Amino acid sequence: MTDNTELQPAALKEWAVTVEALKEGELMMVMRKGGIAEETKEFRLVSPGFYLMPAYEHQKEHLLKEPFQGRIPGTMAEWKPDMASIKLDAYAEAVEDIEINDQETLEKLREFHIWTDGFAEERLKWKRTKPLHLLLLRVYKLAEPIEVPMQPAYTGCKSWVQLEEGQPRPQMIQSIPEDRLQRQIQAIKQAIGM
Repeated sequence: MTDNTELQPAALKEWAVTVEALKEGELMMVMRKGGIAEETKEFRLVSPGFYLMPAYEHQKEHLLKEPFQGRIPGTMAEWKPDMASIKLDAYAEAVEDIEINDQETLEKLREFHIWTDGFAEERLKWKRTKPLHLLLLRVYKLAEPIEVPMQPAYTGCKSWVQLEEGQPRPQMIQSIPEDRLQRQIQAIKQAIGM
């Protein structure tokens, strides 16, 4: 990302434990169908770049692969029912938006994500007529987190929220070096026959 690139004021809501894994370079993908309260009733990529907004309410240990279990309590230290603001400390760019429509393709992604096979399958089967979006991401860790005043529009089970304009442009460090990221992208695409 070049210094003159304008950061988009959109934010993708994702489990806090997932945001942490993305930020730390342990993960470079998310799989989405959209939230229950999605305005369009399906997931769509609203911006090529976006902040990652941690969501706390629906995280469940048993839906994570064993190496990632035990991390949710650490993420919950940031959450309070009446939070006045929310901390954003990661930004992402969508490198690829790949639609997954079948169980066989999903199974080929098993080694690349943090979710249990059962939970990944649930995501695929929910809203059966809609594809599961596999977003391959270039993630950046913000050198200094930004605090965003909590708004009623940020709550609820939805994928995207629109932040207020005028957020400061933070210094950022890419979570996975570009050469390694490109190798991971190629490995994923090769695994699913692209």
